[in-house]
Amino acid sequence: MSAVARSAALKLDWAKVASSLGLKGATATSLQSFRKRNEDARRKVAEYQAQPSTVDFAYYRSVLKNTAIVDEIEAAFKTFKPVTYDVSEQIKLIEQFEVKAIENAKTTEAKVEAELADLVKTLDNIESARPFEDLTVSEVLAAKPELETKVKEMVTKGRWDVPGYSEKFGSLAVM
Repeated sequence: MSAVARSAALKLDWAKVASSLGLKGATATSLQSFRKRNEDARRKVAEYQAQPSTVDFAYYRSVLKNTAIVDEIEAAFKTFKPVTYDVSEQIKLIEQFEVKAIENAKTTEAKVEAELADLVKTLDNIESARPFEDLTVSEVLAAKPELETKVKEMVTKGRWDVPGYSEKFGSLAVM
């Protein structure tokens, strides 16, 4: 990691990242677990850097009877080269995943915007609608044509009784 990237990683305000992106649910949880892994890795790196990296082979030769083992370990230690890994493939996969995640987020955003616009339109329609009491029969039948057949059926069977009508408007029956 370069010094610039390390400096940027140290200055990262995790709370601001989560709040500015509006992350919630599983995404926020994933970010928190990533943050914890990042902090744990940084802590381990600091621990390892604080440990001495030199071995006092002369001390071990003076303490141990079998100095041939110390010579063998010293030779192995001096010839040891840490393995380097090429992580460019993993970085490419992460970048591809990031591109797909952004595309999915944009698609979701478009769907949410469309649904929100539809809901706003429905809300405006509800708020601007005339009260039910002001509607005419022809307007109600135009909106719900199946009511006409239901009313005709009720009239032919002699059951003209709408639930709740008497309670709201009173009975028209003259005694």
